Amino acid sequence: MAAVSYVDATCVYPGNPEPAVDTLNLEIKDGEFMVLVGPSGSGKSTALRMLAGLEEVSSGSIEIDDVDVSNAPPKDRDIAMVFQNYALYPHMSVAENMGFALKLKGVPKSERDSKVAEVAKILGLEPFLNRKPKALSGGQRQRVAMGRAIVRSPKVFLMDEPLSNLDAKLRVETRANVAALQARLGTTTVYVTHDQVEAMTMGHRVAVLRDGKLQQVDTPRNLYDKPCNAFVAGFIGSPAMNLRTVPVADGGAQFGDLVVPLRADAKAAVNEQNLSEVILGLRPEAFIASQNGEGVALHVDLVEELGADSYVHARLPDDDPLRDSHLVVRFGDQETPRVGDVIKRAIRVEQEHVFHPQTGERLGV
Repeated sequence: MAAVSYVDATCVYPGNPEPAVDTLNLEIKDGEFMVLVGPSGSGKSTALRMLAGLEEVSSGSIEIDDVDVSNAPPKDRDIAMVFQNYALYPHMSVAENMGFALKLKGVPKSERDSKVAEVAKILGLEPFLNRKPKALSGGQRQRVAMGRAIVRSPKVFLMDEPLSNLDAKLRVETRANVAALQARLGTTTVYVTHDQVEAMTMGHRVAVLRDGKLQQVDTPRNLYDKPCNAFVAGFIGSPAMNLRTVPVADGGAQFGDLVVPLRADAKAAVNEQNLSEVILGLRPEAFIASQNGEGVALHVDLVEELGADSYVHARLPDDDPLRDSHLVVRFGDQETPRVGDVIKRAIRVEQEHVFHPQTGERLGV
């Protein structure tokens, strides 16, 4: 196990003036499961490959246990990587694939076989040790790739979207298995994904990247409850947070025909910066039933029934259906409205998020 540090780490590809990763500073604790998440082109895979030694560190440094490995070859970093496409040798059996790295190190066959058998038992691969990869399902191949990494007992596991080739049901099952396995082994793990649900359910902490820059790193709960800017607010959460630029009114923010009261800290920041508009963020669960007929009027355009919950896609009366994004409202035990209905919803007290209309930075604590 090991601690990992990115210190002003930057990667610039030849011919591209914009850094793929821009002065990244990130501390990953010994034994931590850190997830790097962001949209396509955010720099998350590049950051992982820099740690693996597969991409050059243009400036800054990367340290493993306080040792600068920025210029060390991959084989000297004591890391193991699990790729998106598994990268198994088709002509080798499962056992040979898992033990190949140990064979290259000159580990005796008896010791190698013992280690492979031990890991195969952990991963439930014992019945498949003599099969070739082509005779395995996608989930089984993924476990073989994991097993190949585990047998090496590296300081750090690196995983680059290892579940993206699995179907939806198997992904849910496998991500739980991967998280449980990491907890059992206690090996420092850096995991890259574009799927924020995957990030939120697996990581001890999650680092959100955008255009090569780190936006926020925190626990999944804190990212959800206190996003540092409008980008993180809109990226973290499924469905995403509803974000609208609205005028500031006496007592709060004008949202449709409802004035949403702002928390004291947010209101103070709005007044201090003399803002006439703010970006108002509301999670789908922030909308609640109106007790006295007061609330924001919403026109229902789509209803998603998901069993215990349903999500209603609705618009404000003055919204342009072709230009303005729909608002998503969560319904739990309440009776779900139908398409075409006009509903009234109140807003939970202190469930609003407020961001600067130009910078997108959070206003208040």
